Amino acid sequence: MNDGVLRVYDPPMCCSTGVCGPEVDPALTRFSADVDWLIRRGVTVERYNPAQEPGAFVSNPAVRRALQERGTASLPLVLWGEEMVASGQYPDRATLEQITGNETSAVGGIA
Repeated sequence: MNDGVLRVYDPPMCCSTGVCGPEVDPALTRFSADVDWLIRRGVTVERYNPAQEPGAFVSNPAVRRALQERGTASLPLVLWGEEMVASGQYPDRATLEQITGNETSAVGGIA
């Protein structure tokens, strides 16, 4: 079932986005920008951090199973509806475009 919601189960981070502190992971910065891009296009995005929302990790069967099988190496975990679309790394914008059906502007590349 796809309810049109992109759910991101982040690894433990210092804040809700992880884009803070003296050494910010460039992949996380890129992904945060891509999430903002999706939201501007009307995609609902829910992000969960185990420090703030531990219940979200145990209440979703796919996430719970991934954590049981691979532990925190399965994080970040990204679901589109109920379908797992990424595990262990954040998807790039091209993958997010394909998953959600959103595309960048044909003129100028990145919208």
